[in-house]
Amino acid sequence: MRVLVLGGDGFCGWPSALHLSEHGHDVTIVDNLVRRRADDELGVQSLTPIATMSERIQAWYEVSGRQIGFADIDVAHDYDSLVRLLDSARPDSVVHFAEQRSAPYSMKDPAHKRYTIDNNLNATNNLIVAIIALGLDTHVVHLGSMGVYGYETVPVDLPEGYLTVSYPDREGEMHSRDILYPTLPGSVYHLSKSLDQLLFQFYARNDGVRVTDLHQGIVWGTQTEETERDPRLMNRFDYDGDYGTVLNRFVVEAAVGYPLTVHGSGGQTRAFINVRDTVRCIRLAVESGDEVSGQVRVMNQMTETHRVSTLARLVADTLGAEVNTVANPRQEADQNELSARNDRLLGLGLEPITLRSGLLEAEAELARQFADRVDTKRIPAKSYWNKNRRTAVEGDSV
Repeated sequence: MRVLVLGGDGFCGWPSALHLSEHGHDVTIVDNLVRRRADDELGVQSLTPIATMSERIQAWYEVSGRQIGFADIDVAHDYDSLVRLLDSARPDSVVHFAEQRSAPYSMKDPAHKRYTIDNNLNATNNLIVAIIALGLDTHVVHLGSMGVYGYETVPVDLPEGYLTVSYPDREGEMHSRDILYPTLPGSVYHLSKSLDQLLFQFYARNDGVRVTDLHQGIVWGTQTEETERDPRLMNRFDYDGDYGTVLNRFVVEAAVGYPLTVHGSGGQTRAFINVRDTVRCIRLAVESGDEVSGQVRVMNQMTETHRVSTLARLVADTLGAEVNTVANPRQEADQNELSARNDRLLGLGLEPITLRSGLLEAEAELARQFADRVDTKRIPAKSYWNKNRRTAVEGDSV
């Protein structure tokens, strides 16, 4: 299949592009390298050294014999270039990672909130509109977020995107319909993913665009079978307070002897998935595109749920570390229950990797290998959801 991977230079996009290529797909990466510029803005670097895009693509060709194309396009703002690429490539599938992916980054200040909405919604709308204008039957695979559901405090298994509701009409007759599960986004980033859902729903109904929306949990791990084949293929590893996902952050903290930073009570329950499962899920979604017609297909891309405090204890016991609780910069409940169904991906053949698979130790070894690249001043989260949260955190640190 001909596949465009938008945002293919990123944490999930790069290993997904390699995995699709390894399985025989004709892959072109589309990226304007903005994630690398965010590192410069924030004054932090990936724990792992990451090669330039040209070096990455050359290395992949050398180890696999397979070529990956590259187009430097700002999908959110260079619509004409996007149209020309789609028209020439005529892709069977487009994997859409081209969105600002960090909740803390999206909450830093008005400029970052505006950037997140502007970039994420424009990128999604431009892609769909261009596909329609060209008359393409391209299947869009979008990386969404479990965060669109909010964080439930009742014991319910979150369905895959839809909720069946019944209601009476004026004459008392009962009717049933599927609605998108009510969203409760916890950040501007998650809000952008919630709004993406409405764009997909509209264009699927109005124009018949085929869309799979993957509601992904928090990704842990760094390397995949493909990225391990050459040092130049190494994936990025974020640990900082803006882009470091909680488990990867814990692993780095343990590796350098920094106390694990548990925000608030640690009673928050989150959904998780290993990056190796992420790339498999992307491929399974791409390869099953013929099954998508009419209603947007929503799949919960997660494999397990854990409380943050339980996660910290697991890392501390496995790797040897202290656990430290700090004031929570986020506006969220101190505790919540979270369970979600992932029947569709399991039905496509996913065999989940869990935290007890042994990969946690491998990640810690990678962190120790590059421990000299860690700037511990960048570990604490400095993005505050509102004035009250800022006061709580800064007061706690005095």
